[in-house]
Amino acid sequence: MHTNAATFKKSSLCQEASYIVRKEGFRAFWKGNLVTIAHRLPYSSISFYAFESYKNVWQLILGVESQGENISADLCIRLVGGGFAGITVASLTYPLDLVRTRLAAQTNVIYYRGIWHALQTISREEGIVGLYKGMGATLLGVGPNLAISFSVYDTVRSYWQSHRPDDSTVLVSLACGSLSGVASSTVTFPLDLVRRRMQLEVAGGRARVYKTGLFGTLSHIIQTEGLRGLYRGILPEYYKVVPSIGIVFMTYEKMKQLLSDID
Repeated sequence: MHTNAATFKKSSLCQEASYIVRKEGFRAFWKGNLVTIAHRLPYSSISFYAFESYKNVWQLILGVESQGENISADLCIRLVGGGFAGITVASLTYPLDLVRTRLAAQTNVIYYRGIWHALQTISREEGIVGLYKGMGATLLGVGPNLAISFSVYDTVRSYWQSHRPDDSTVLVSLACGSLSGVASSTVTFPLDLVRRRMQLEVAGGRARVYKTGLFGTLSHIIQTEGLRGLYRGILPEYYKVVPSIGIVFMTYEKMKQLLSDID
């Protein structure tokens, strides 16, 4: 974005995209993409593994042997399993998420020259705790985000397959994954916005904007931008999550199918 954390201005998606192209070129849309990939690989694998593991544990605790036995118990297991999976994966991969945000936010002045340089610079200038700036908002957001995402996906997919068992697994996973992404993003977007603002407050040597942490940042956004400010940028978020989350779940199901065929 071409505005800093203190002076976010109203602009449409097309205006913002045009500004980026004029000032930084078309390649700027992929700025920080390497660190995004470096973050997404462990993030996706850990989140799916953690969700399946937590789900199995809670099935044992609640005495539910298979899905479909008890709808309420199934939904509870999915929500709790997704929440714990979100906390686990966010705790393990957060520094890469912070670096990704910092690298993508650089415009004319290149302060961080890459993933390792950003990690070293942040550690040196802000201390090790600087690598976890905004993590509170992330934990509050990613827990319910994955809880909603996994529970919506599992529930809708199970319902769909029970009523239309002959439909393509790939298309069902893609559609259910996209729906789960919209649902989870809608609920947790304000906390994700707060996380990004906190991550950028001292990026590139800038002065602090939010001095009172998570709730101070949230209060500042509401006071200066109103309640609508908490959903600034939600439309591009939808454009991103609908295909990306759908593809992630589709790939996951396809890989599970391929690996089970090998076994």
